Amino acid sequence: LDHCIQCLPLSKVGKSLAGRGPPVTNLSVSVENLCTVIWTWDPPEGASPNCTLRYFSHFDNKQDKKIAPETHRSKEVPLNERICLQVGSQCSTNESDNPSILVEKCTPPPEGDPESAVTELQCVWHNLSYMKCTWLPGRKTSPDTNYTLYYWHSSLGKILQCEDIYREGQHIGCSFALTNLKDSSFEQHSVQIVVKDNAGKIRPSFNIVPLTSHVKPDPPHIKRLFFQNGNLYVQWTNPQNFYSRCLSYQVEVNNSQTETSDIFYVEEAKCQNSEFEGNLEGTICFMVPGVLPDTLNTVRIRVRTNKLCYEDDKLWSNWSQAMSIGENTDPTFYVSMLLATPVIVAGAIIVLLLYLKRLKIIIFPPIPDPGKIFKEMFGDQNDDTLHWKKYDIYEKQTKEETDSVVLIENLKRAPQ
Repeated sequence: LDHCIQCLPLSKVGKSLAGRGPPVTNLSVSVENLCTVIWTWDPPEGASPNCTLRYFSHFDNKQDKKIAPETHRSKEVPLNERICLQVGSQCSTNESDNPSILVEKCTPPPEGDPESAVTELQCVWHNLSYMKCTWLPGRKTSPDTNYTLYYWHSSLGKILQCEDIYREGQHIGCSFALTNLKDSSFEQHSVQIVVKDNAGKIRPSFNIVPLTSHVKPDPPHIKRLFFQNGNLYVQWTNPQNFYSRCLSYQVEVNNSQTETSDIFYVEEAKCQNSEFEGNLEGTICFMVPGVLPDTLNTVRIRVRTNKLCYEDDKLWSNWSQAMSIGENTDPTFYVSMLLATPVIVAGAIIVLLLYLKRLKIIIFPPIPDPGKIFKEMFGDQNDDTLHWKKYDIYEKQTKEETDSVVLIENLKRAPQ
């Protein structure tokens, strides 16, 4: 290493800082595709031929340290902020053996107001057939903004534009086919996404979607249900494009009589039953214990990827189409009984009350009230007496009026 320092020009010796190796030169950065950042550099000036150079590099906060002989480094990273790489050189693989000073190079931040960029940019790979991305408009965005989504992955020769843009409430989305991969092993593959507007009024928003995550299968298809030895057997086929070992299952059984729902989590679906011998490839079986065969049972299934093949195991498929088995008790009888019971009870209560009242009259007949009897007897007599009293008064008044008329007539005749 000292020999390497002696090879430096005198102007570089001060920069080597008392025994440190010479720094790399011509460090530059470029962006390929949408989110592939590439840093390149040249070896230190005046490096000795006897010095086997190694370059150590890391990103901000000393992340992803790497020591290698290559004079370049690349990384897939969303360019939503500035990304910096620091590079140094040394004559051995031990970073503590007099490394050179570090040289740094950063990518420029995206142009535009950060609050104009879209938010909640998320992409899901549906059934390994197409990818659907959704987002929300930025806070400082015009309602009439025309968004454009571009995507790229290693199987494409160029960057493509998503044509199927749509709106779902406040969300905006776009879907594009994603099946043409170079090989079936896509562990190292990812899809690079950018959403922006062609007018340049909003800040671009980037995303990188690994193909080992954010995968949502289609629902499975139930082929058959049957009972045997007191157990319910469920037979189904997996969605296309998936191996059985890469999926986990959830079986839901609803009982119509108890109105309960039981959910079974299945990691490995197998049935030890002769009924399934000779079945076609891709058919899956699961035994559900303790199901009553004399009631109606409805079964549905959903699946998700597991961590044996994928990094993400959180996206369940939609539920499969339900299939039922067992006897369906006619609910009309129960509804009729439910409606008729209150009427029957009310009628029985009324009949009982009437019967008790009649029974009380028979057992305890009513005792006549003497007061009423005497009132009826003497009440009629009093009425007759009053009637005669009124008649006498009337006769007396009539007689007095007649006498008065006769007297007046006599007085008129007297002078004559």
